[in-house]
Amino acid sequence: MSPDRPVRRGRYPLSLRRNAVAWERQQPTWREARPAVIARALKRAQARPSGNWFVVGASQDVRDDRPLARTVAGQELVVWRDAAGKLVAGPGVCPHLGAPLRDSPVRCGTLVCHWHGLSLRGTAFAGWEPLPVHDDGVLVWVRLDAVGGETPLEAPVVPVRPAPARALSAVYVGVGTCEPEDVVANRLDPWHGAWFHPYSFVDLAVVDTAAVEDERVKHDEGGAADDGEPVDEDAFTVDVSFKVAGRLVVPVRAVFTAPEPRTVLMRITRGEGAGSVVETHATPLGPDEHGRPRTAVVEAVVAASDRPGFAVARKMTPLLRPLMRTAAGRLWRDDLAYAERRWQLRSTGRYPG
Repeated sequence: MSPDRPVRRGRYPLSLRRNAVAWERQQPTWREARPAVIARALKRAQARPSGNWFVVGASQDVRDDRPLARTVAGQELVVWRDAAGKLVAGPGVCPHLGAPLRDSPVRCGTLVCHWHGLSLRGTAFAGWEPLPVHDDGVLVWVRLDAVGGETPLEAPVVPVRPAPARALSAVYVGVGTCEPEDVVANRLDPWHGAWFHPYSFVDLAVVDTAAVEDERVKHDEGGAADDGEPVDEDAFTVDVSFKVAGRLVVPVRAVFTAPEPRTVLMRITRGEGAGSVVETHATPLGPDEHGRPRTAVVEAVVAASDRPGFAVARKMTPLLRPLMRTAAGRLWRDDLAYAERRWQLRSTGRYPG
């Protein structure tokens, strides 16, 4: 299919899939999914600035009674809101005798250590120092300059999303034995979708890799890409149908980009839900008991539609969010296996890509 051919949006959100073929008879994608193309896109993603910001979880998970806790690159962190509702972040180790602050309650905006009652209100106190934190309305980010080692940015690189007033969002969190690059590489391989996830995707075709291929040509010809400077953006354009039930599908066009080293963005550009995004963020957690790396996948789905019925769906957000997380979890059960396999082969010198 030509990249200029539009994905039609019908009167109804669902379409009836015609000329369906069995899974084993679909067009193979292994020739198009060239390891060098994926590797180049990954390398340039890793070269983009993050400003040392790491996603730690969903904004909705910051509760009034206890902190949101996460370990990032081996550093224990806690996030909560002070008495004024301002987000606060800092080390998750009590400076007094090392109590795990993740188990301590929040009372009237104050984090109270459950070992000896040391109270933290979000400012430097008794050896405890706050960290830069950012709430983008969907996700919470913490800046760790000692971990990132880059030039700090005042705010994280947050992709453009649909306006909150007309969107429905949900956040899935999963953990795998791999490194962030393995998660990013998985998302920069759109060719695996219909083969690896036949329960969710059908009729998938990568119709444009122009940004990636243009950069390859520059490099091969000794042009601008040969100086080590990253291009602004790589993009994989994909036509795909989301499977609903039987032959009922939702066809869309989506574009995959990597705005920063640990984020891959999928934006629907044509078809149902145009403007909706799926953000996949990979956060290093630190080694497990066997010394293997662990990475958290924090995926935000921000859906929007101008269909009249979507306003009704937004009112059902508390009911729909668990379903959205379940759907994301099913996909990531497979995709984390992909990422873990990639790390396993890389760590033993057997990765063929």
